[in-house]
Amino acid sequence: MAIQNTTPAAPPKESVTITDNRTGKTIVVPITNNSIPATAFKALKTTPAISSDSIDTNDTANGIRVFDPAYLNTAAISSKITFIDGDRGFLMHRGYPIEQLAEKSDFLETAYLLIYGALPDKKQDATWRYEVMHHTALAEDVMKVIGSMRYDSHPMSVFISAFSALGAFAPEANPALQGRNLYINNKEIMNKNIIRILGKAGTVAAASMRVRMNRPFIAPRNDYSYCENLLYMMDSHSPAENYRPDPRLVKALDILFILHADHEMNCSTAAMTHVGSSLVDPYSAIAAAAAALYGPLHGGANEAVIRMVEKIGTVENVPSFLEKVKRKEELLFGFGHRVYRNTDPRSKIIREVAETVFAACGREPLIEVATALRDAALKDEFFVKRRLYPNVDFWSGLIYKALGFPLDFFPILFAVPRVAGWLAHWKQLLDHGNGKIWRPRQVYVGEGLRDYVPMEQRKEGGEGGEGVLELPHYQSKRRLGAKL
Repeated sequence: MAIQNTTPAAPPKESVTITDNRTGKTIVVPITNNSIPATAFKALKTTPAISSDSIDTNDTANGIRVFDPAYLNTAAISSKITFIDGDRGFLMHRGYPIEQLAEKSDFLETAYLLIYGALPDKKQDATWRYEVMHHTALAEDVMKVIGSMRYDSHPMSVFISAFSALGAFAPEANPALQGRNLYINNKEIMNKNIIRILGKAGTVAAASMRVRMNRPFIAPRNDYSYCENLLYMMDSHSPAENYRPDPRLVKALDILFILHADHEMNCSTAAMTHVGSSLVDPYSAIAAAAAALYGPLHGGANEAVIRMVEKIGTVENVPSFLEKVKRKEELLFGFGHRVYRNTDPRSKIIREVAETVFAACGREPLIEVATALRDAALKDEFFVKRRLYPNVDFWSGLIYKALGFPLDFFPILFAVPRVAGWLAHWKQLLDHGNGKIWRPRQVYVGEGLRDYVPMEQRKEGGEGGEGVLELPHYQSKRRLGAKL
């Protein structure tokens, strides 16, 4: 992109003019899609004020860096998949509002839309469903890997480990073995493994549940729908009983999966694309994305909501809890969002789904406390002023609890549908990316150039940095004591 180093009388309207006050240099940078290239700032260079025996740790000779911790205002990719208007509380996938997809579509069709950019026709839809549901079985050795996990393992640990293992069972899908441009040059391989991953995600999830229940694995049913099969594999006692999940719960879970399928460039999707930019196999990239989702600030948010509501206990305790939040003595989970500044459009849909689940499984006792908390917060100027509105995590946790899922299984129910979004962004990256590995820069603020100090010349207590001061394990203390 050309950068003009002149001072035009009338720069283009769709541009920004930047003057470096250190040097007086001015650049005019074009604005495209309300964004400017960060590399434009590399033109704003200056001569570093350093001596011959020191190092310019600010790298001023190579231009200004754009410093953005936590990516608060950084766009790393241009995308056609998902759009969010945070001020309006609006979400759409490939141009379709989330409300329409939740009402009229189902999870597998929405997954196809996300990945391939258009709703399937009748033949594409039939082929897609057949292929996904006929790639749900796991290799026996993969099941052994899952079965070797402790019964009290966190389901997300099992999920991540299983996907890491799956990559080892598909050597033909590994660019490290088949060539770095495997997924760029061979779309047949790409589509085959998209289908494999989406089909097996539900089976891995169900197997992680069976591990914690210490029950034998149930083979998938390819004649069931995606969510129906997932509930079947988790809840069936044996194939012989021919168990069929409640259609109301199947529909509810299907809507929840649509709502969780993609949400633009969030933490786990960024991990998927960042790792994917190295051209690693998609199984490894999925494992990395799932690890990001595992974190309590991401996929663990709805679990935190339940623990919070349980701690509040009763409707009468809501006012005192909110006062503690204001004094920063308690944390309020399930309210607010990094992107949404008004309301989360998914929260209204999910509130309606909750009533369907309660009709099938009984009303969740915590719903009264949660409703009172929502109503009180929405009437309180403290929270309204800060735009803290209930988000999708606030209601989804209550629904999953009503469905009887343990708290630590909630992130799994987030991860399975999000696999569709991860795959969509991964495919988009490889189809339309520039082929470069993602490699962010940093702003170095550490020590300047210094000489190594031999052990005998170092001061007691070191140089003031952090280190191992106390041994964490009693046996280690005993062994070290004997050695010393």
